[in-house]
Amino acid sequence: MRVDYRMEYVFYGILLLAAVAFPFFATNEYQVYVMALAFIWAISAMGLNLIAGYTGQLNLAHAGFMAIGAYTVGLLTVDYGVPFWLAFLLAGPIAAVVGFFAGILSLRLKTHFFSIFTLCVGYIIYLLIEKGDSFTHGPVGVIGIPAPSIGPLVFDTTTSVYFLVLAFLVLTIWVMRRLVRSIVGRSFVAIRNSDDLAEALGINLMRTKVLAFTLSTFIAGLSGGLFAGFVRFLGPDLAREYHTFDLIAFVLVGGIGTLMGPVLGAVALTWVTQSLQFLENYRMIVFGPMLILLVMFFPHGIIGTFGIWMARRRANAGKRSNTQAVLPSRSGEEARANA
Repeated sequence: MRVDYRMEYVFYGILLLAAVAFPFFATNEYQVYVMALAFIWAISAMGLNLIAGYTGQLNLAHAGFMAIGAYTVGLLTVDYGVPFWLAFLLAGPIAAVVGFFAGILSLRLKTHFFSIFTLCVGYIIYLLIEKGDSFTHGPVGVIGIPAPSIGPLVFDTTTSVYFLVLAFLVLTIWVMRRLVRSIVGRSFVAIRNSDDLAEALGINLMRTKVLAFTLSTFIAGLSGGLFAGFVRFLGPDLAREYHTFDLIAFVLVGGIGTLMGPVLGAVALTWVTQSLQFLENYRMIVFGPMLILLVMFFPHGIIGTFGIWMARRRANAGKRSNTQAVLPSRSGEEARANA
Protein backbone atom coordinates (compact mmCIF):
# COMPACT_ATOMS: atom_id res chain seq x y z
CA MET A 1 0.00 0.00 0.00
CA ARG A 2 2.85 2.37 0.83
CA VAL A 3 4.46 1.57 -2.51
CA ASP A 4 1.19 2.47 -4.29
CA TYR A 5 1.02 5.80 -2.49
CA ARG A 6 4.67 6.47 -3.26
CA MET A 7 4.12 5.78 -6.94
CA GLU A 8 1.05 8.02 -6.86
CA TYR A 9 3.07 10.89 -5.40
CA VAL A 10 5.76 10.37 -8.03
CA PHE A 11 3.09 10.45 -10.74
CA TYR A 12 1.62 13.70 -9.41
CA GLY A 13 5.10 15.19 -9.10
CA ILE A 14 5.94 14.41 -12.71
CA LEU A 15 2.66 15.93 -13.91
CA LEU A 16 3.26 19.07 -11.84
CA LEU A 17 6.78 19.50 -13.19
CA ALA A 18 5.50 19.05 -16.75
CA ALA A 19 2.78 21.67 -16.16
CA VAL A 20 5.26 24.15 -14.67
CA ALA A 21 7.70 23.64 -17.53
CA PHE A 22 5.07 23.84 -20.29
CA PRO A 23 5.11 27.66 -20.82
CA PHE A 24 8.89 27.60 -21.25
CA PHE A 25 8.69 24.98 -24.00
CA ALA A 26 5.56 26.29 -25.76
CA THR A 27 6.30 27.63 -29.21
CA ASN A 28 3.88 30.56 -28.89
CA GLU A 29 1.67 32.37 -26.40
CA TYR A 30 -1.51 30.91 -27.87
CA GLN A 31 -0.52 27.42 -26.73
CA VAL A 32 -0.15 28.70 -23.17
CA TYR A 33 -3.57 30.35 -23.48
CA VAL A 34 -5.19 27.09 -24.63
CA MET A 35 -3.60 25.10 -21.81
CA ALA A 36 -4.71 27.64 -19.18
CA LEU A 37 -8.24 27.50 -20.56
CA ALA A 38 -8.12 23.70 -20.43
CA PHE A 39 -7.12 23.90 -16.75
CA ILE A 40 -10.13 26.11 -15.98
CA TRP A 41 -12.45 23.66 -17.70
CA ALA A 42 -10.72 20.85 -15.80
CA ILE A 43 -11.57 22.50 -12.46
CA SER A 44 -15.20 22.81 -13.51
CA ALA A 45 -15.22 19.21 -14.78
CA MET A 46 -13.93 18.02 -11.40
CA GLY A 47 -16.97 19.66 -9.81
CA LEU A 48 -19.26 17.85 -12.24
CA ASN A 49 -17.43 14.60 -11.56
CA LEU A 50 -18.18 14.99 -7.86
CA ILE A 51 -21.94 14.91 -8.38
CA ALA A 52 -22.06 12.68 -11.49
CA GLY A 53 -19.07 10.38 -11.03
CA TYR A 54 -18.95 9.90 -7.28
CA THR A 55 -22.61 10.43 -6.35
CA GLY A 56 -24.31 9.17 -9.53
CA GLN A 57 -26.48 12.25 -10.19
CA LEU A 58 -26.06 13.79 -13.66
CA ASN A 59 -26.42 17.57 -13.35
CA LEU A 60 -27.12 19.17 -16.74
CA ALA A 61 -27.08 22.71 -15.32
CA HIS A 62 -23.39 22.69 -14.39
CA ALA A 63 -22.40 25.30 -16.97
CA GLY A 64 -25.14 27.56 -15.61
CA PHE A 65 -23.58 27.50 -12.14
CA MET A 66 -20.19 28.19 -13.68
CA ALA A 67 -21.77 31.22 -15.37
CA ILE A 68 -23.17 32.39 -12.02
CA GLY A 69 -19.65 32.42 -10.58
CA ALA A 70 -18.26 34.18 -13.65
CA TYR A 71 -20.96 36.85 -13.66
CA THR A 72 -20.52 37.37 -9.90
CA VAL A 73 -16.93 38.37 -10.54
CA GLY A 74 -17.70 40.31 -13.73
CA LEU A 75 -20.61 42.36 -12.41
CA LEU A 76 -19.10 43.13 -9.01
CA THR A 77 -15.78 44.28 -10.42
CA VAL A 78 -17.07 46.21 -13.44
CA ASP A 79 -20.33 47.72 -12.18
CA TYR A 80 -19.62 48.11 -8.48
CA GLY A 81 -15.84 48.46 -8.32
CA VAL A 82 -15.36 45.52 -5.95
CA PRO A 83 -11.75 44.24 -5.86
CA PHE A 84 -11.23 41.12 -7.90
CA TRP A 85 -10.32 38.78 -5.05
CA LEU A 86 -13.26 39.85 -2.92
CA ALA A 87 -15.58 39.21 -5.86
CA PHE A 88 -13.82 35.91 -6.51
CA LEU A 89 -14.36 34.81 -2.89
CA LEU A 90 -18.08 35.45 -3.38
CA ALA A 91 -18.30 33.54 -6.69
CA GLY A 92 -18.24 30.06 -5.19
CA PRO A 93 -20.60 30.74 -2.26
CA ILE A 94 -23.19 32.51 -4.43
CA ALA A 95 -23.19 29.63 -6.93
CA ALA A 96 -23.40 27.19 -4.01
CA VAL A 97 -26.39 29.00 -2.46
CA VAL A 98 -28.27 28.82 -5.76
CA GLY A 99 -27.17 25.21 -6.10
CA PHE A 100 -28.38 24.40 -2.60
CA PHE A 101 -31.94 25.52 -3.32
CA ALA A 102 -31.89 23.96 -6.79
CA GLY A 103 -30.64 20.72 -5.25
CA ILE A 104 -33.40 20.64 -2.64
CA LEU A 105 -35.97 20.81 -5.43
CA SER A 106 -34.31 18.64 -8.07
CA LEU A 107 -32.88 15.85 -5.91
CA ARG A 108 -36.36 14.70 -4.96
CA LEU A 109 -36.34 13.21 -8.45
CA LYS A 110 -34.22 10.29 -9.63
CA THR A 111 -32.41 9.09 -12.75
CA HIS A 112 -33.33 10.86 -15.98
CA PHE A 113 -36.08 12.91 -14.30
CA PHE A 114 -33.41 14.62 -12.20
CA SER A 115 -31.28 15.29 -15.29
CA ILE A 116 -34.21 16.77 -17.23
CA PHE A 117 -35.09 19.02 -14.28
CA THR A 118 -31.51 20.32 -14.03
CA LEU A 119 -31.46 20.90 -17.79
CA CYS A 120 -34.44 23.21 -17.28
CA VAL A 121 -32.65 24.92 -14.40
CA GLY A 122 -29.64 25.56 -16.61
CA TYR A 123 -31.82 27.02 -19.34
CA ILE A 124 -33.55 29.30 -16.82
CA ILE A 125 -30.14 30.58 -15.68
CA TYR A 126 -29.22 31.26 -19.29
CA LEU A 127 -32.49 33.15 -19.93
CA LEU A 128 -32.05 35.25 -16.78
CA ILE A 129 -28.57 36.25 -17.90
CA GLU A 130 -29.52 36.94 -21.52
CA LYS A 131 -32.75 38.83 -20.82
CA GLY A 132 -31.58 40.75 -17.76
CA ASP A 133 -30.23 43.74 -19.67
CA SER A 134 -30.42 46.12 -16.74
CA PHE A 135 -28.52 43.80 -14.41
CA THR A 136 -26.42 41.34 -16.44
CA HIS A 137 -25.86 43.53 -19.56
CA GLY A 138 -27.85 40.99 -21.58
CA PRO A 139 -26.47 39.84 -24.93
CA VAL A 140 -23.82 42.58 -24.84
CA GLY A 141 -22.05 40.83 -22.01
CA VAL A 142 -19.64 42.15 -19.41
CA ILE A 143 -16.58 43.90 -20.85
CA GLY A 144 -13.46 45.21 -19.14
CA ILE A 145 -13.13 42.80 -16.21
CA PRO A 146 -9.94 43.80 -14.35
CA ALA A 147 -7.03 41.39 -14.16
CA PRO A 148 -6.42 39.75 -10.80
CA SER A 149 -3.57 41.20 -8.79
CA ILE A 150 -1.76 40.62 -5.49
CA GLY A 151 -0.14 43.87 -4.37
CA PRO A 152 2.23 44.98 -7.11
CA LEU A 153 1.94 41.62 -8.89
CA VAL A 154 -0.66 41.86 -11.66
CA PHE A 155 -1.74 38.75 -13.56
CA ASP A 156 -2.30 40.53 -16.85
CA THR A 157 -0.20 38.32 -19.11
CA THR A 158 -1.07 34.88 -20.43
CA THR A 159 1.85 33.21 -18.69
CA SER A 160 1.17 34.81 -15.30
CA VAL A 161 -2.52 33.84 -15.43
CA TYR A 162 -1.48 30.34 -16.50
CA PHE A 163 0.47 29.82 -13.29
CA LEU A 164 -2.37 31.31 -11.25
CA VAL A 165 -4.85 28.88 -12.79
CA LEU A 166 -2.38 26.02 -12.33
CA ALA A 167 -2.14 26.83 -8.62
CA PHE A 168 -5.93 26.65 -8.26
CA LEU A 169 -6.00 23.39 -10.23
CA VAL A 170 -3.43 21.81 -7.91
CA LEU A 171 -5.40 23.06 -4.89
CA THR A 172 -8.64 21.62 -6.31
CA ILE A 173 -7.02 18.24 -6.96
CA TRP A 174 -5.66 18.14 -3.40
CA VAL A 175 -9.04 19.05 -1.88
CA MET A 176 -10.90 16.56 -4.08
CA ARG A 177 -8.44 13.80 -3.19
CA ARG A 178 -8.98 14.43 0.52
CA LEU A 179 -12.74 14.67 0.07
CA VAL A 180 -13.36 11.50 -1.93
CA ARG A 181 -11.22 9.44 0.48
CA SER A 182 -13.03 10.77 3.54
CA ILE A 183 -16.17 9.38 5.16
CA VAL A 184 -18.21 11.98 3.27
CA GLY A 185 -16.74 10.86 -0.03
CA ARG A 186 -17.43 7.22 0.77
CA SER A 187 -21.02 8.19 1.50
CA PHE A 188 -21.23 9.73 -1.98
CA VAL A 189 -19.94 6.49 -3.53
CA ALA A 190 -22.36 4.40 -1.47
CA ILE A 191 -25.28 6.43 -2.85
CA ARG A 192 -23.94 6.04 -6.37
CA ASN A 193 -23.80 2.26 -5.95
CA SER A 194 -27.23 1.85 -4.37
CA ASP A 195 -29.68 4.22 -2.69
CA ASP A 196 -31.27 1.39 -0.73
CA LEU A 197 -27.96 0.00 0.48
CA ALA A 198 -26.72 3.46 1.48
CA GLU A 199 -29.91 4.11 3.42
CA ALA A 200 -29.58 0.74 5.13
CA LEU A 201 -26.11 1.80 6.26
CA GLY A 202 -27.62 4.85 7.96
CA ILE A 203 -26.74 7.45 5.33
CA ASN A 204 -29.23 10.31 5.01
CA LEU A 205 -29.84 10.24 1.26
CA MET A 206 -31.34 13.68 0.77
CA ARG A 207 -28.86 15.51 2.97
CA THR A 208 -25.86 13.77 1.40
CA LYS A 209 -27.07 14.34 -2.16
CA VAL A 210 -27.72 18.03 -1.47
CA LEU A 211 -24.25 18.32 0.06
CA ALA A 212 -22.65 16.77 -3.04
CA PHE A 213 -24.72 18.99 -5.33
CA THR A 214 -23.81 22.12 -3.35
CA LEU A 215 -20.09 21.31 -3.31
CA SER A 216 -20.23 20.61 -7.03
CA THR A 217 -21.82 23.99 -7.77
CA PHE A 218 -19.33 25.68 -5.44
CA ILE A 219 -16.45 24.34 -7.54
CA ALA A 220 -18.29 25.38 -10.70
CA GLY A 221 -18.62 28.92 -9.32
CA LEU A 222 -14.91 29.10 -8.52
CA SER A 223 -13.98 27.93 -12.00
CA GLY A 224 -16.35 30.55 -13.42
CA GLY A 225 -14.60 33.23 -11.35
CA LEU A 226 -11.25 32.13 -12.75
CA PHE A 227 -12.73 32.13 -16.25
CA ALA A 228 -13.86 35.74 -15.80
CA GLY A 229 -10.42 36.83 -14.61
CA PHE A 230 -8.72 34.98 -17.45
CA VAL A 231 -10.90 35.87 -20.45
CA ARG A 232 -11.99 39.26 -18.98
CA PHE A 233 -15.13 39.25 -21.11
CA LEU A 234 -18.38 37.40 -20.45
CA GLY A 235 -21.41 36.57 -22.55
CA PRO A 236 -24.61 34.67 -21.74
CA ASP A 237 -23.53 31.74 -23.93
CA LEU A 238 -21.32 30.55 -21.07
CA ALA A 239 -24.49 29.20 -19.42
CA ARG A 240 -25.65 27.28 -22.50
CA GLU A 241 -26.24 23.57 -22.28
CA TYR A 242 -23.57 22.68 -24.86
CA HIS A 243 -20.89 23.78 -22.40
CA THR A 244 -22.34 21.28 -19.93
CA PHE A 245 -22.18 18.59 -22.61
CA ASP A 246 -18.53 19.53 -23.20
CA LEU A 247 -17.87 19.06 -19.49
CA ILE A 248 -19.63 15.69 -19.56
CA ALA A 249 -17.40 14.67 -22.47
CA PHE A 250 -14.32 15.70 -20.48
CA VAL A 251 -15.42 13.52 -17.56
CA LEU A 252 -16.36 10.51 -19.69
CA VAL A 253 -13.23 10.55 -21.84
CA GLY A 254 -10.86 10.96 -18.91
CA GLY A 255 -12.69 8.54 -16.63
CA ILE A 256 -15.88 9.19 -14.68
CA GLY A 257 -15.55 8.60 -10.96
CA THR A 258 -11.75 8.98 -11.03
CA LEU A 259 -9.69 11.79 -9.54
CA MET A 260 -7.56 12.75 -12.53
CA GLY A 261 -9.97 11.68 -15.26
CA PRO A 262 -11.65 15.10 -15.68
CA VAL A 263 -8.25 16.80 -15.87
CA LEU A 264 -6.96 14.44 -18.54
CA GLY A 265 -10.23 14.65 -20.47
CA ALA A 266 -10.34 18.45 -20.37
CA VAL A 267 -6.73 18.82 -21.52
CA ALA A 268 -6.95 16.15 -24.22
CA LEU A 269 -10.27 17.23 -25.75
CA THR A 270 -9.41 20.93 -25.60
CA TRP A 271 -6.26 20.31 -27.60
CA VAL A 272 -8.04 17.99 -30.02
CA THR A 273 -10.73 20.58 -30.75
CA GLN A 274 -8.08 23.27 -31.19
CA SER A 275 -6.08 21.09 -33.58
CA LEU A 276 -9.22 20.59 -35.71
CA GLN A 277 -10.01 24.29 -36.01
CA PHE A 278 -8.68 24.33 -39.58
CA LEU A 279 -11.68 22.18 -40.57
CA GLU A 280 -14.01 24.98 -39.37
CA ASN A 281 -17.63 23.80 -39.53
CA TYR A 282 -16.62 20.29 -40.58
CA ARG A 283 -14.47 19.52 -37.53
CA MET A 284 -17.32 17.70 -35.77
CA ILE A 285 -17.36 15.17 -38.63
CA VAL A 286 -13.92 14.08 -37.44
CA PHE A 287 -14.37 14.80 -33.73
CA GLY A 288 -17.63 12.82 -33.39
CA PRO A 289 -16.30 9.46 -34.68
CA MET A 290 -13.18 9.94 -32.54
CA LEU A 291 -15.35 10.19 -29.43
CA ILE A 292 -17.41 7.17 -30.48
CA LEU A 293 -14.28 5.04 -30.96
CA LEU A 294 -12.90 6.22 -27.64
CA VAL A 295 -16.09 5.26 -25.80
CA MET A 296 -16.16 1.88 -27.59
CA PHE A 297 -12.60 0.89 -26.72
CA PHE A 298 -12.33 2.78 -23.41
CA PRO A 299 -15.85 2.52 -21.91
CA HIS A 300 -14.60 3.55 -18.46
CA GLY A 301 -12.52 6.45 -19.78
CA ILE A 302 -8.77 6.51 -20.24
CA ILE A 303 -7.81 6.51 -16.57
CA GLY A 304 -10.71 4.28 -15.56
CA THR A 305 -9.74 1.64 -18.12
CA PHE A 306 -6.09 1.89 -17.10
CA GLY A 307 -7.08 1.41 -13.45
CA ILE A 308 -9.12 -1.70 -14.28
CA TRP A 309 -6.20 -3.11 -16.29
CA MET A 310 -3.80 -2.51 -13.38
CA ALA A 311 -6.23 -4.14 -10.92
CA ARG A 312 -6.52 -7.24 -13.12
CA ARG A 313 -2.76 -7.37 -13.48
CA ARG A 314 -2.29 -7.28 -9.70
CA ALA A 315 -4.98 -9.94 -9.26
CA ASN A 316 -3.30 -12.25 -11.81
CA ALA A 317 0.08 -11.67 -10.17
CA GLY A 318 -1.43 -12.57 -6.79
CA LYS A 319 -2.93 -15.77 -8.18
CA ARG A 320 0.43 -16.80 -9.65
CA SER A 321 2.25 -16.18 -6.38
CA ASN A 322 -0.36 -18.17 -4.45
CA THR A 323 -0.07 -21.04 -6.91
CA GLN A 324 3.72 -21.09 -6.59
CA ALA A 325 3.38 -21.11 -2.81
CA VAL A 326 0.95 -24.05 -2.86
CA LEU A 327 2.93 -26.26 -5.26
CA PRO A 328 6.02 -26.72 -3.01
CA SER A 329 3.81 -27.61 -0.04
CA ARG A 330 2.04 -30.28 -2.08
CA SER A 331 5.33 -31.77 -3.26
CA GLY A 332 6.53 -31.90 0.35
CA GLU A 333 3.38 -33.73 1.41
CA GLU A 334 3.88 -36.28 -1.39
CA ALA A 335 7.47 -36.85 -0.31
CA ARG A 336 6.43 -37.46 3.29
CA ALA A 337 3.69 -39.85 2.12
CA ASN A 338 6.17 -41.85 0.02
CA ALA A 339 8.58 -42.04 2.92
